[in-house]
Amino acid sequence: MPRSSAFRQLLWQQGPLLALILVISATFLFQLTDVGWTLAQGMLVPAEVMAAGKDLREGEFDLRPLSTLVSHAFLHGDFGHLGMNMLMLWIFAALAAELIGQRWMLMVFFFTAICGGLCHTFLNPEETIPMLGASGAVMGFEGLYLGMAVRWQLPDPHIWPMARPIPPGQLALLGIMGLIFDLSGFVSGIENIAYGAHLGGFIGGLVLGAVIVPKPRLAHSR
Repeated sequence: MPRSSAFRQLLWQQGPLLALILVISATFLFQLTDVGWTLAQGMLVPAEVMAAGKDLREGEFDLRPLSTLVSHAFLHGDFGHLGMNMLMLWIFAALAAELIGQRWMLMVFFFTAICGGLCHTFLNPEETIPMLGASGAVMGFEGLYLGMAVRWQLPDPHIWPMARPIPPGQLALLGIMGLIFDLSGFVSGIENIAYGAHLGGFIGGLVLGAVIVPKPRLAHSR
């Protein structure tokens, strides 16, 4: 297939995901400007989310802290943080879009971002240091793929621009290794990484993949 045709097909199949990555990347670039500091209000502060939850139970509603359960996934600390998250998001979210469609892919992103934010908050209820990054949602897609791989026999995925198909078992193993790494870091007390967000996103995606999402057209029952 000519490169131009392959690129058009890529845009057709993965347009929403590419748009999501573009929005996240543009948001990071805006963070670097003189007025980008205003986006700091979108970072998740567990203590503020807990306080907003308490107010909500008492009949009051403070939207900003609760909205950070989503907005934190659009913010990043530096180019390395952004680049790694976008690379892993592309790999696993593209698989999700290929298997269950773009609408499910977007729902998984927002759902697992919220799961990650909630888990980080519950594990650190008094924390005042902000948390940011899409890694919770990225781990959510890894959990989603693992859940689907356990539930069904999935076709070998073709992830552009990789030259050959990658067996589903290898990709599922990558998700498991990421979870083990996070659990080890959490137990060891390594700081500056939101292990709770990773764990919450992974569990949320795993539940979606193992129980909720529809059977992919090209998958086979075990």
